[in-house]
Amino acid sequence: MDKKAIRILYAEDEPGIGQIVKDGLELMGYDVVWALDGLTAKQSFAVQQPDICILDVMMPKMDGFELGKHIHSLQPQLPIIFLTARDQTEDVLEGFSSGGNDYIRKPFSMKELEVRINNLLQLQAQPGQTNTPETFTIGAFHFNTISYELKHHDISKKLTHKEAALLTMLAGSANQAVERKHILLNIWDDDSFFHSRSLDVYIKKLRNYLAVDPSVEIVTLKGIGYRLVTI
Repeated sequence: MDKKAIRILYAEDEPGIGQIVKDGLELMGYDVVWALDGLTAKQSFAVQQPDICILDVMMPKMDGFELGKHIHSLQPQLPIIFLTARDQTEDVLEGFSSGGNDYIRKPFSMKELEVRINNLLQLQAQPGQTNTPETFTIGAFHFNTISYELKHHDISKKLTHKEAALLTMLAGSANQAVERKHILLNIWDDDSFFHSRSLDVYIKKLRNYLAVDPSVEIVTLKGIGYRLVTI
């Protein structure tokens, strides 16, 4: 991807840090739109159509987490990096639950920021280039994504469409976190409270189906989503 074609929305309320980072990113070849507060960044997002967002957490008028939630609700696939001096685990979890894909603690080097940007842009480009496998091996299970059949030795279970879609998403990222909001928007096209409760029901159903194999578990990541763990 040509860096000159990549537009970054950068939100940072400290002028000294903001100018240094903006200049550094532009020297790397990126097109940078810099906003000094969250509300201005929100307005800039609406018209600038960035390829990636870099958001400071502590900002006036609208903090980075609130801004990240707004952006993620409009463009769930848009990469978001949060920048902060805070290092509590709860803050990191809030960053991911607010739509963030990465979280960098201050102070940081421009080289580190460049690597994080490149990694997220590469990951974003991958889903459209890969195909879902027809079958997944999940512990002692074999799951056919075409027929929706979940088989454990001689016992098979035909899943519903949504059960199969959910298991496909989790199995496709086995042993990795899958964001709850990402699941809702991709399977239900909506992350409302009603559909969120439906997701809880489907997770419980899948856990019941998989319970016969102790090497397989769907782990809840509080504030983030789920991880399908296979030992």
